[in-house]
Amino acid sequence: MTVSLLAEVTAGAEDLTLWPASTRRLPHGGLAVGGVSLAEVADRFETPVYVLDEGEVRGRCRAYREAFPDAEVLYAAKAFLSRAMVRWVREEGLGLDTCSAGELELAVTAGFPPERIVLHGNAKSPRDLEAALRLGAGRIVIDGLSEIARIAAAVGSEGHQKVMARVVPGVSAGGHDKIRTGTDDQKFGLSLTDGGAQHAVSRILGQPQLELTGLHCHIGSQITEVKPYLVALRRMVGLMARIRDAHGVVLPELDMGGGHGIAYRPGEPALDPASLARRLRAELVAGCAAARLPVPRLLVEPGRAVVGPAGVALYRVLAVKQTGERVFVAVDGGMSDNPRPALYGVRYAPRLVGRAPTAGPRTTTVVGRHCEAGDILAAGVELPGDIRPGDLLAVPVAGAYQLSMASGYNLVGRPAVVAVHEGSARLLLRRETLDDFRSRDIGG
Repeated sequence: MTVSLLAEVTAGAEDLTLWPASTRRLPHGGLAVGGVSLAEVADRFETPVYVLDEGEVRGRCRAYREAFPDAEVLYAAKAFLSRAMVRWVREEGLGLDTCSAGELELAVTAGFPPERIVLHGNAKSPRDLEAALRLGAGRIVIDGLSEIARIAAAVGSEGHQKVMARVVPGVSAGGHDKIRTGTDDQKFGLSLTDGGAQHAVSRILGQPQLELTGLHCHIGSQITEVKPYLVALRRMVGLMARIRDAHGVVLPELDMGGGHGIAYRPGEPALDPASLARRLRAELVAGCAAARLPVPRLLVEPGRAVVGPAGVALYRVLAVKQTGERVFVAVDGGMSDNPRPALYGVRYAPRLVGRAPTAGPRTTTVVGRHCEAGDILAAGVELPGDIRPGDLLAVPVAGAYQLSMASGYNLVGRPAVVAVHEGSARLLLRRETLDDFRSRDIGG
């Protein structure tokens, strides 16, 4: 088979459905995202580098607003946050879900309205609560009984703060046991089954400076089916009815959290926001009618589903090694910029970009450069048989929970983040350097 014919066959067989909608094939095996060649991004900004398609982020924000026109959509900042991301989310009409003083401060100093921000966390520090009250966060989600008195004391007798109560509805859902948060055997929330949630609500209602606006639940992450959300919603509506009966209080808000699953490899399932919205709304209306409750305002918190598919990670191949029957392709990044494979066993679908292959595919394992046997980015993936040092690998669906969970392991430094949009590329986050590590190390 000739090189040109091999390239045509390979290109025709490759599935770009995981990639941002702006992705286009270029001659000689190249790809462009947001109108910018990925090879040019790698050359200009060096590797590893993360590419974020601004148009894809904005489009996904709009898709959620269209799917949930009567609900409040909050972007989950923990997936990925930067000043540019704050601006995109604000301009597209979403609120913000934060988990720390750092996320709060960054958002507000970047111009995000604090009243549209929610603060979460199972163990909020004094600094977290101080920042939320000082900056005027719209709601604080109470995660445990001890937080009620702490928040009330911080607010003061003359103050006022809107709060929600995080309830564990007893629903198991999520792509891995480490990201299932809807059952009683993990650290989050107030149990529905042992009465903890009801007791917490009573305590909150006894604090006049705290305004309980509603209930909150988050059952897990990387959920690709609607049914678990419907089960959780029924139980939350049931609790809202019991609160009305016990206290005469009708809560106006119900936050069903996020965890909306996306596909990381071709053929994997993903949760459809429009289907989720339609069925949640129908279940909410029916459940409230049966309980004789007014329909509360719904809130949802997508993070991964907004930014995950908008990101592409670029790596240079450093070495190719065959050990027995296994072929290892080592790249210049790894678990310091993407710990998810090591934490959750996540699988990705990397591909060669920037040149046309001259050999057919073979099964390889893409590994990182760090001193851990578990530093594996993609196991059992098909890459061209002529893969070699200097080649450029691109990993799609890299926008969420990679750089936000990155570390300083081996003092490699976190990669840069580059935004692409309408044919231009600009730096959002610069690469972490040795000078950054030196400036923090003040001992001697």
